[in-house]
Amino acid sequence: MPNPRMTTDEIWSFVTDSHTGIMTTLRRDGVPIALPIWFVCLDRTIYLKTRGKKLLRITNDSRASFLVESGERWADLKAVHLTGTAEIVDLDETMSHRFRSEMDRKYNPYRMATGTMPQETAEHYAKAIGGVVRFTPDERVLNWDNAKLLDPAT
Repeated sequence: MPNPRMTTDEIWSFVTDSHTGIMTTLRRDGVPIALPIWFVCLDRTIYLKTRGKKLLRITNDSRASFLVESGERWADLKAVHLTGTAEIVDLDETMSHRFRSEMDRKYNPYRMATGTMPQETAEHYAKAIGGVVRFTPDERVLNWDNAKLLDPAT
């Protein structure tokens, strides 16, 4: 039977090029909370800017997972699931520039101008304390690309 697994380079190319990730963190009672988030992948590490309870959950328990996926038809299903640790970080000037540049490249076409948001929403975002999170994956990488089951040459 053909192997649906991606190579290491295919994994990181897929993660880097994916639009939205699903980050799962743990509540104090151990219940996982999985939420979609915009992110960038730099040097095979995930970085994201977030606010609110995700930061508190990461402070309480650094264990996390990160999922990117694509495809609607079975033949197109493709995913990478990473487990690892998440931490709130202060980026040095070089990494901060890389992070901001890559976030702008990926997401500027999709952002909503603050002036076009409902006032209550804009005020909520303006008051929320945010931070940069670094998700460092461990060696456990679950992945598949169903297209490889259909074309063993890939």
